[in-house]
Amino acid sequence: MGSRLRRLASVALAAALAGCGLGPGPSTEGTATLTVTRDYGTNPVIEATVDDPDESETVLRMLDREAEIETRYGGGFVQSIEGVAGGTEGDRRLDWFFYVNGIESPVGSAERPVAGGDRVWWDHHDWTDAMRVPAVVGSWPEPFLQFSAGEERLPVRVECAGEREPCQTAAERLSDEGVRVSQGPYQAQPGDDALRMLVGPWSAIRRDPAAALIGDGPAASGVFATFESGPATELVALDERTETASRLGRGAGLVAAVREGEDSPTWVVSGVDEGGVSAAAEALDAELLRDRYAVVVAAGSDETLPIPVVGTG
Repeated sequence: MGSRLRRLASVALAAALAGCGLGPGPSTEGTATLTVTRDYGTNPVIEATVDDPDESETVLRMLDREAEIETRYGGGFVQSIEGVAGGTEGDRRLDWFFYVNGIESPVGSAERPVAGGDRVWWDHHDWTDAMRVPAVVGSWPEPFLQFSAGEERLPVRVECAGEREPCQTAAERLSDEGVRVSQGPYQAQPGDDALRMLVGPWSAIRRDPAAALIGDGPAASGVFATFESGPATELVALDERTETASRLGRGAGLVAAVREGEDSPTWVVSGVDEGGVSAAAEALDAELLRDRYAVVVAAGSDETLPIPVVGTG
């Protein structure tokens, strides 16, 4: 009898808490997705979805329901997912990192809310040579779609620093995904919080404050690629140790995301020449960008090379 009364009391307490606003609360509309990978998106681990998540949903709760995890520091740091833990291997450092809508979160997973439409991505990788990768392209069409932002969406702008055709392609790819986008000439000092997509050959955009981070290397930009000038400009794809994995010449393009500090991300759709820019613009596709940190593409190719290039060392 006492056990039955305790169960009834528990049910009553839960109902009371819900009535006081301490329960799950109302839900948000849309489907949130969870992706877990290893090695910069190379090896998939988990794919899951949550329809109309509660307003109390967080990145950590979502992960905990779908995976076996271990945490540290009072639950604020995810140490292990599905038995794969952070730590060191020789002189290399590996850990779990997460992104929401393609942007590295400024708060921990227990504090980061999840709403309908959000795309949550956890990845376990070597971060020895690039402590931060502030933004990635693998959650396309986020961060541009801003599904969960409601009426608080930032403006989205395609800025053209070269021929018009690849800029038009980029704008159309965004529009096809339901993104309201404006298009105009390149602005060296944008002066607002717009989500920018900067489209043009590297020679035309390399001095842009955001794009210039790529020229400073992965430790500064989080992008494992660089452009090298010489008799002819080359696009150099790097591995996770920042060693050269591949060199591409005419017609090579790059799609990458960078951030200055905590500013809104800027996507760079660039190339060694106009052919490379066109190839990069054509790569703005969910299947080609999915679970990628950034990609390199060659003119006339329907495939992309994910960067960093994993497994060459």
